Amino acid sequence: MTTSATTTDHDTIRKWVEARRGHPSRVKQEDADEKGGGILRIDFGKPEENLEKISWEEFFETFDERKLAFLHQDETADGELSRFNKLISR
Repeated sequence: MTTSATTTDHDTIRKWVEARRGHPSRVKQEDADEKGGGILRIDFGKPEENLEKISWEEFFETFDERKLAFLHQDETADGELSRFNKLISR
């Protein structure tokens, strides 16, 4: 049985993401002057074209401002390392 967990702890989130060779990113904004930080994502492997890599500081600033939580799964049903994650409202 696989289970998921939810956290707002920055260290836990960062360690989970980095253990899976991921990095914080956001959806690229069309308007460079737009405020709000774009939609947050975790990107794995080769960066997706519509995402831009951001710093952990920038990620967590937006994460906290938007009162988000990190839903994640540690392992898949067959015991492999899972990359399943989702940013949800607290």
